[in-house]
Amino acid sequence: MRISPIDLGILVLYLGGITWFGTRFRRGQQNLRDYFLGGRTAPWWALAVSIVATETSTLTIIGIPGIAFATNLGFLQLAIGYVVARVVLCVIVVPRYFQGEFYTAYQLLENRFGSRTRSVAAAVFLATRVAAEGVRIAAIGKVVSVAFGSSERVSVCAIAALTIFYTFEGGMKAVIWTDVVQFVLYMGGSIAAFFLVMHRIPEGWHGVTEAAAAAGGKLRIFDFSVSLTHSYTFWSGLLGGTFLTLASHGTDQTMVQRLLAARNEKDAKKALLASGVIVFVQFALFLVIGVMLFVFWKLNPGVFAVDDADKIFPEFIVTQMPVGLAGMVLAAIFAVAMSNASGSLNSLASSSMMDFKSWRGGGKGSSALTEPELLQRSRKMTLLWGVGLGALGLVRWGPVLVAGLTIASITWGGLLGTFLLGFWNRRANSTGAIVGMLAGIVAMIAVNRYTPLAWTWFVLAGTIITFSVGSLVSAITPRESHS
Repeated sequence: MRISPIDLGILVLYLGGITWFGTRFRRGQQNLRDYFLGGRTAPWWALAVSIVATETSTLTIIGIPGIAFATNLGFLQLAIGYVVARVVLCVIVVPRYFQGEFYTAYQLLENRFGSRTRSVAAAVFLATRVAAEGVRIAAIGKVVSVAFGSSERVSVCAIAALTIFYTFEGGMKAVIWTDVVQFVLYMGGSIAAFFLVMHRIPEGWHGVTEAAAAAGGKLRIFDFSVSLTHSYTFWSGLLGGTFLTLASHGTDQTMVQRLLAARNEKDAKKALLASGVIVFVQFALFLVIGVMLFVFWKLNPGVFAVDDADKIFPEFIVTQMPVGLAGMVLAAIFAVAMSNASGSLNSLASSSMMDFKSWRGGGKGSSALTEPELLQRSRKMTLLWGVGLGALGLVRWGPVLVAGLTIASITWGGLLGTFLLGFWNRRANSTGAIVGMLAGIVAMIAVNRYTPLAWTWFVLAGTIITFSVGSLVSAITPRESHS
């Protein structure tokens, strides 16, 4: 074990405390609205923090400093698109989610195209989310291997088990309020790390900027070159980042569920816009930490290994941070992993229960279930998905940040294109929507495998393909009644 007993104690205390805190929200749950939407009682600022905590993962905290360590601050260009997209969502999409009593994003598609399209879209979400979250859970293994010098798998299973337990018990309300606690912890830990690294560099920030400039553009943010193969340019950030966030925050149930949990449309918009500001600031912080770690490494060659950029920040925490602070920052990284997993578990369970009639007792030949029975079945669904995520967390995925974003980007274009087809093409029908969605996803799988197109363009490309194919198929097939 590489961390001190005090740091280990802090970590264990955190894990036990957050699990206990989450389970307390079981009290008062009476129906699916309570379990999946937290009874729509959370204030907008808590939802904003929950959106950010869900958007931020272990991939972010270890992967973004790793990107800046290896390259520069160019990743921040994506965050520009993240902010632009939120404004667009507030104008185009959010109002539609408050035109009825919605539990999932895909109920909106059912209103436009029928139940078949809703089920196909939900199935795409389930497959995407479980794979992408598997990568995120696997990322915690890299931290564990550095901190404990031991097998990653036991710790991954332990984190998954604790998260399943409090999500199973507390539902969406537990997810939101544990997100708030975990956000405060990981941001506090990251800010502490920022000042500690700067303190360890001679002349502080001035020393950082001088050394970074001498290394050749480490503080560079903007790249205005026009390229479809470079991931981080201004244009891929503005356009690609915008479409990436339109899809993730407008069509992915994990994010949409937080908007649906708002008290009203106004609160949902405030939460979404506020989250954009917070995300931009925190991404800038993580990137700057990566550059500072590069400078620290240059000034202290050999202080830690650099065979895997994802392990640079964990290495610094374990080997350079004072006792107590290291435990706090490690707890912060674990907090992010648990926050992501809990949100995904609840959204996977909600989509499974609400978007597939047979799973909630509404299929042919089955009697309707009572609210207590539906609540119990929802908890079982949470448990089932938790086991699946834990299993995928044991898979080796390679560079975690790009792996996680690439998986999601392949399918998000299909989902976003289908939503836009329903919004903007009055002639579009269910057949066109389903064929377009599947065509977009298959096309992007092929693009990912056989072309050098940067992943930051995937959602935009998938959206265009889905909308175009869906419009064409709808034009040559007869209109259909919703089924």
